[in-house]
Parts: sequence; structure tokens; C-alpha cells
Amino acid sequence: MIPQTTTTRTVSNALRAQRSHTFKAFYATVRGHTNNPPKPDPVEDVPPNDFILSILKTNPSLRDARSYITSFGLRPHTQPAPNVTKLPPAQAPSNITITTPVRERTVDVTTELPKPSPVIASILNPISRRTALVKLQGPFTDNQLDSICRGMVYLEKLGLVSVIVVESDRNGRSSQEERAALVDETMRIVTNLEKQGSRARPIVGAVVRLGPKPEDEHVELEQGVEPPETHTLPTDLSPIRSALKAGEIPVIAPFALDSFCRSVRVDANNVVAGLARGMVEAASLDATKPPSEESSSEVDLTPLRLMIINRDGGVPSYARSGYPHLLINLKAEYDHITGTFDANWRESHPDALANLALARTCLHYMPTSSSAIMVSHKSQSSLIGNLITNKPAVSSSLPHALLQGNRSLTPHTPTLLRQGLPIQVMRSMADVDKAKMTALLEQSFNRTLDTDAFYKRLDKALDFVIVAGDYAGAAIVTNEPSIDGRPPISYLDKFAVLPSHQGDGTVDFLWVALHDESYGLGHPFSANPNGGRGGKGEGRDLVWRSRSNNPVNKWYFERSTGHVRMGPWVLFWCDAEKRLKIEEGRRGSSGLSYIEDWERGRLSGWAGVVDKIPSAWK
Repeated sequence: MIPQTTTTRTVSNALRAQRSHTFKAFYATVRGHTNNPPKPDPVEDVPPNDFILSILKTNPSLRDARSYITSFGLRPHTQPAPNVTKLPPAQAPSNITITTPVRERTVDVTTELPKPSPVIASILNPISRRTALVKLQGPFTDNQLDSICRGMVYLEKLGLVSVIVVESDRNGRSSQEERAALVDETMRIVTNLEKQGSRARPIVGAVVRLGPKPEDEHVELEQGVEPPETHTLPTDLSPIRSALKAGEIPVIAPFALDSFCRSVRVDANNVVAGLARGMVEAASLDATKPPSEESSSEVDLTPLRLMIINRDGGVPSYARSGYPHLLINLKAEYDHITGTFDANWRESHPDALANLALARTCLHYMPTSSSAIMVSHKSQSSLIGNLITNKPAVSSSLPHALLQGNRSLTPHTPTLLRQGLPIQVMRSMADVDKAKMTALLEQSFNRTLDTDAFYKRLDKALDFVIVAGDYAGAAIVTNEPSIDGRPPISYLDKFAVLPSHQGDGTVDFLWVALHDESYGLGHPFSANPNGGRGGKGEGRDLVWRSRSNNPVNKWYFERSTGHVRMGPWVLFWCDAEKRLKIEEGRRGSSGLSYIEDWERGRLSGWAGVVDKIPSAWK
């Protein structure tokens, strides 16, 4: 047996003291809640303060609030100037004496009134108004439409004005009465919006034109992204501009002008895609014009969100047993999702792939900060959470066992889609751009990297590096020799994301790829297209450390199997999921104990190695 040093002995004592609590907490959450059935959809009962409750349920973080304020600003409240006589500075009194027949009162004018919270004020009083493109794919019952329109009105109160495009599957394309039915459906939505307290305007004339723009054949698009089958001219958007300027929600029927200037019925996806591009281009032209009092009061045409509201919800996921994807990285996952789409889902979710393609096309033209959400009519309240936080309803990077047993996941859980970033896995330092990696690490940690020592160590110990985009984020994993004869330790040396990409989904994309390459290996749901092993192989326990005062630790606590404190550090680990699954299968109904034989002594072994890893900073 190797003699323990004083540091290792202290760590071991701490481990023994906390081991029981740590393992109980871990197995109670991960091993005890994997088979809970989801809650049935609640019956909607709208309270009088439903709007405020919907905001409070989002529980926005400080970063979320800052992002919202950046988009919508704070409405200034101007107080009327008091009608008083100005005195020279030398004669200005510090207080004012008011004489009445009854008594004399002194009023201290320096008393300040309580100020409202800036976060609450910014959410309830947006100064800027932005637009959201909404595809409303019915048919919907009256109750369902009430719920949807109420959500649109709530978003308008928060500064996001919907530009709604109507689609209905009730009538076939060959029906002679389809045009009249679509106009009736448009009017029905307008009536319901006004019943909910908003103002709306039906637009039954064509706002898009069939065919791509003439210059499209000379434009190079992202691989696989086809230009929309419709386009707009600046004058085509006049009805939408007029409605927005008048404070009305435009509700658009799915018609387009053909080459003979006839209004013809088209798929709503073509209208939405053409509008996404046209509105972005029109907003760019607006930005080049000199500001005026009239233009300053108009709504920013650039779509901030794309919302696809239907009866089926999001895109089914093989990793969720048919429940929807939580977050989709379109640049990395689009081909994989379409290639692995189950044949049964084509019946239960016939429009999922078409809506997925629509989201990719629209987000190609929209700003990188924009996102798309595919949501069922039963989850309209989630639209507020998405607006304020721009995050999925449940984080996709949480442990898979917790996601499988999470009662908040239902067939109607929304799918959030982002343009995302390509993900690549490198297994040699020769493939790593050290200059870009250094810039990423120093900006992320706000410290100076000891480059010579750091990269010299990685040349010997590197297992793999996962890079998101052009070094917008990275996860570095090394193989550390074990001190007790066990296999090498898989150690997460660095996990970093540029500050400019924190909050845009890159953190979750990167952690999911890390899961697939380490402790999640061996499961079918780890076969994501990140350029690595494709889910094939044996998972390994993943270990890492973090300073005890690191504000990111809360995020680590939620994603780790367990943790233990060791002086100024916190040691985290994630158990290899395939091994746990095999052990559960062997035990059957008897379940796993809190501490298995193969788990004994491993924490002290990990701590002894991790505690000696040198710092990477100067």
C-alpha cells in the first residue's frame, strides 16, 4: 500500500465524513427516479394574474434579464416639472415651509420615493418593440385558440409583437372553398386576439411573391440551405408595417402573387420563409436611413423569434423515447435528426421535418441571437419563458437519467432550435490551433495562461479536445495515471466558452458532446454527430475539480453524479452510464446499493491525483 501524505490523509477523512450523504443524494436522484411516468397535461384554469405568474415562472437569471434589457430596453418615466419659482443658488433653501391656518409643517424635499426594481420595470415596461414570426398551424378548437391568442397578447405586453401566418390542415388544397375557409380562419384569429384585449388586423392580400429573387443564383448559401421559394419587395411589406405602426397584430393568410400577379394559395412555410428574409432585409434598409421622429416609433422588423405553434409539438427524439428534442444545434444535428427520423413519427408528427427545415431556412437569415421554438398549443405559457430566457424548458445537458424521469417532460414540451455551431473532436495537439485555444481560455477565465507548461503537459496527457465552432468553446480531457493501479483517470482539464457565446446554447451543445465522448459512451442516445466515436465504446467515469467559490459550481452540481469538498476545491464526477445500466440489469428489482464494491476507495484515489495537477495559470 502506498503511504498517504498529510494532504491525502486529510482529504480521505473528509471523504469518509461526507461519503454517505453524497451517495445517498446521488442514488436518490439518479437511480430512484428513472421510471416515473409523466404527469398528465393539467386542465387549464386561467387565474386573473396569469400574466404575472407566467413571468415569475420563468425565473430569469441575471444574464437573462440583461439580455432582455438589451433587446427591449427600459421605458423612461418622465415626471412633470413642479410649478415653482426658481431661486438664486445662494437663496435656495434645503427645505420648504408651508404655512396653513392650523399649523406649520416642514416638508423635506430630499426624501426619495422608492424606486421599482430595474429588472421588473424593464420586463413590464419595454421601450423597444420587436417582432416574432409566428406560424399558426391549425385547426384549433375555440379553447385552444383562446390559449394561443392569450399567449400572443402576453408577448405583446412584453414588447414582442407577433406577425402571424395562418395555416390550416382542415381543407385539402383542391377544395374550391379552401380560400374562403382560410379567410374565415384569419378573421377568427383576429376576433379572438381582440377578445383577449389586443388589436389585430387581417391581411388577406399577398405579401410575398412566388419564385426566388433573380440574384439568388449568384449567392452562395450554407451547404444544404435552400433559398425560400418566395421573396418580397420592400413595398410588399407595407400592410405589415401599417399594422405594426398602428399597434395592431398582423394576421396573414397564406397567399402569394404568381408571375401573372394572381393571388394563389401556397404553403404557409413558403410565406414564413419569404417574410423572414424580407423583413431582415427591410430592417437593414431602415437602418441606413437617417433617424426621424416617425421612424423611431416603428417596430423593429428584424424577427427576434420564430414560433411554430401546432397540435403536435416539437421534433421527436430517439433519446427521449419519442418525446421532443429539448434543444437542437441545427449546424451540427440537422442531417442526423432527419436521417434517423423514425417511420412511426411520420404519422404522429407529419409536419415535424418540414417545420425543422423551415426553422433552418429562417434562422439562416435571422440574427445569430435569434432562435426558433416549436410548441404545442398546450404550452403557450412556455413562449414567455423562451422570450425572457431564450433557453429550452429543460436543459438538454442535464444527466440523461434525470431527463428520462423528469415529470415536466411531456409530449408537449417545446423544442428550441438555434443556428448553433459545428462540433469537432480532436485527439492530437497537432490538430489544435494553440493561438485560438489560448485566446479562448484567457477570455473565458480572465486569467493569463502559462502556455509553455500547459501545452507541454497536454502533449503527454491529452485524451481528446472538443471544439465548438471557431473556438467559441472547448472541452479538454486528459488521461491521468492512477495511484492505486486502477485504469487511468479521465479528467476534464478545461471547460471554457467565450463570454460572447455564454447564453446562446453553446454551453449545452458542448456539454452534450462531452457526455457523448466520455461517460455517456455505449448508449444509442450518445450517437450524436460531433465527429467523435458516434456512441460506440465503453463509457468512463469523468472527473474534474473547481474552485469552491466558482459561481459555475451550481451548474456543475446539477450535471454531476456527485461531488465532495477537498480544501479550496470541489471534486466532481460523472459515473459511466453504461456500467450503471448493466449493474441495474443484473440486480433486477433488488436495485443498487448506496456504495458498490467497485466504488470503494475510488474517491480518495481520484482526490490524490487531482490534488497534484499543476495550475495552468501564471
